[in-house]
Amino acid sequence: MIRNKANRRAKIKNRIRSKVQGTADVPRLCIYRSNKAIYVQVIDDSKGATLLAASSQGIDKGTKSEIAKAVGKAIAEKATANGIENVKFDRNGYLYHGRVKNLADGAREGGLKF
Repeated sequence: MIRNKANRRAKIKNRIRSKVQGTADVPRLCIYRSNKAIYVQVIDDSKGATLLAASSQGIDKGTKSEIAKAVGKAIAEKATANGIENVKFDRNGYLYHGRVKNLADGAREGGLKF
């Protein structure tokens, strides 16, 4: 039985990770969301390596949702510069709502397809 929010998220995360695997051709776009910042990585699971990363650490202007959208655009720019167009979206157990959704929208606007 799930007793708290962390256990619930861990169960959802394991379910997602069993289905979403990143490869060299189509890497995985993984999100981590804290109370203050949002982080995103592009990961090749076959090598076990992080290809690209971006975070909201240097961005101070706007609301958390606006900052998340800017981080999504930043990772999309880095990915397209490195020849990555398609990714698999890993929401990491978080609900597809709010900052997670805004980051995904920003990445799509930047040119990523998932």
